[in-house]
Formats: sequence, C-alpha cells, structure tokens
Amino acid sequence: MPLLIQYQPYLLQFNFAAGTSRGVLTAKTSWFVRVSDQEQPGVIGYGECGPLAGLSTDDLPDFETKLTEICQLFNSLELDVFPFNLPIILEQVIPQQFPSIRFGIEMALLDFMQGGNRTPFPNAFARHKQGIPINGLVWMGTEEFMQSQIDDKIARSFTTIKLKVGALDFDRECRILENLRSRFSPEEITLRVDANGAFGADDAMEKLNRLAEFSLHSIEQPIAPGQPERMAELVATSPIPIALDEELIGKMDYMEKFSLLKSIHPPFIILKPTLLGGFQQCREWIEIAQRLSIGWWITSALESNVGLNAIAQFTAQFDPTLPQGLGTGQIYQNNFPSPLYMEHGCLHADPNTGWDLSPLENLWRTV
Repeated sequence: MPLLIQYQPYLLQFNFAAGTSRGVLTAKTSWFVRVSDQEQPGVIGYGECGPLAGLSTDDLPDFETKLTEICQLFNSLELDVFPFNLPIILEQVIPQQFPSIRFGIEMALLDFMQGGNRTPFPNAFARHKQGIPINGLVWMGTEEFMQSQIDDKIARSFTTIKLKVGALDFDRECRILENLRSRFSPEEITLRVDANGAFGADDAMEKLNRLAEFSLHSIEQPIAPGQPERMAELVATSPIPIALDEELIGKMDYMEKFSLLKSIHPPFIILKPTLLGGFQQCREWIEIAQRLSIGWWITSALESNVGLNAIAQFTAQFDPTLPQGLGTGQIYQNNFPSPLYMEHGCLHADPNTGWDLSPLENLWRTV
C-alpha cells in the first residue's frame, strides 16, 4: 500500500501579545501533515508547515490550495519503498518557493521512517540524555512587560538573553539594555539583540555604535535584507558582531548561498528550517558556514511543540555549544503537551512525559 499524506490547519493562540518589528502577534496558523501506510498501522509521521506572515516566501492567500496540490502530487507518486532519497523526492514534489511545506513534509517523512515516535533524528537529546543550551527570548512590549520577562529569565537561570529591538522608541530600548547591563556583567549574562531589519541603512551605524555600549554578543539583521553591499559595509565596520537572518530567506541554490556568505562574510548566520526549506537546506548553510569560518545557531520560527521538537533533535546532532534559539515552545495556550521542557537555560526532553496530539485527531483532510 503506498504512503498516504494528509493535512489539517490548526490555530495556535498566544499567551500574550507578542511584539515584533513587523507587528503584534496574537495567533498563528500551522498546517499539520501526517504520513501513514495501511500496511504499518500505528506508524504515523507528523510534520508542521507554519509560514510566518509577512516573512515566509509561502505566506500566500492560496497557501492551503498549494498544500493540497502538493499532497495530491505526493500521493500520486505511490511511494512505498524506504529508505528513499529524500532530498530528490522533496525537490521533485515541492517547489522551492514553499519552504514551510518542504520543512513539514520532510519532518513527517523522517518521523515515519524512524517509526512514528516523534524522533525524526534519534540522538542523545531525543533519548532524553542531553540538553541543548538556549537563549531566553524577551518579546517587545511596554518597558514594564519587557523588564518582567527579563526578571523571569534571570530567575530561571538563563545566562544568554535575547531582546527584540527596532519597533519601540530606541531610547527606551537602550534604557532596558543599560539597566540589564548595570545589574549583570558580560561574564554573567550574554546579551543578544534582534532588529529584524528595522534599522535604516543610513542610521544603522549610529545605532550600532550606541548599542555597543552594552557589550552585546551580537545583533541579528540590523537592516532589511536585499542590501548586500550595505550589509557587507556594516559587517566590516560594526562594533557589534552581525548575524544574518532574514537575509538567507529565499536562497535555495548552493552557489547562491556560498556567494552571499562569501561576499558579506558575517560573523554569524541564523538558521530557521521553516523559513529556509527544511533540514537539508540548513545542512547546506552549515557546511558553507564552516568552510568560511562563520558561526551559526538554529532558531525556531514560532512552531508548535511538534516542529520545535524536530528542530531541537536536528540541532542536537551538531552538539552545539553556542546557545540556540529554541525557547518558543511555551508561548501558546493551546500547544500540544510534549516531553519538552526548559531548565537552567537548556531545552530538555522528559522521558516520563509523552505526547498528546489528540486535538489533531479526526480532522485530517485526505486529498
């Protein structure tokens, strides 16, 4: 019996109004896919396709129509032999402009191939033997709201804290950083900031110079993507190490990736599998970064625990020492109960806690 892929949408509700430089988020839709085979009852692979509004290349009005077409094409291939060459299958079935669908289907296939136990990448993290260091993310909001988040992260033993900047009054953002740095030295707390491309090309250096007063580890995407020459200038002169994030979106060709990183040569790149087209695409970015002596870390992109779990297992393969951006699993009020939990600035999986994906049952759309 050939493999069958099905899908369904699920609306994730935030616990709070999550502020970014692109607006305030209160809910997000993910489309979940599952892979099954009647000859292997009980073995189901789950994946998550979660395009981000205003950012993903597949944030399109007809996203569900495209997902339906892709599932139909996948089912028509009548795949029934494992293992198969997964990168080739993904390339044949899913156009490059739909990275979140590539990510979700790749995740589901890998999960199915490993027995359908939410372990697409069996390793020490998946076996509950190893944690992954992560940064504590502080969302934009009122000064009081941001300060309360910082205090919470400190109380929970995070030693790396990341703040969003660029959407509020810049002086207010600097006050928050100044207050935090006055309380904790760089040896005690590592500070990262993420501008999400909010700085103007003309005044970015002025802001970078001011932010440098707070001994920051790095700043993500200070100016909007698509300005490679200006970004290269900033990388060469910035007093704060720059990490490329949105700049990587839409780059699927290996040589295009290599050319981008060689010309700008940032100290770091940020990898989001949902936005970049899945795990195989991220492997290429990592391989190129290592060739060019560029650092990297992996970040979730507002996935539910289903996507976060797969990304964490993928990340754990590389035995990272830099804190990763995998702390978004607790932002939803209707997330799926899972083994994931955070402790002492690390993401872990609890061997005594199972998965509850019951909200997804009986709603699958067969195409």
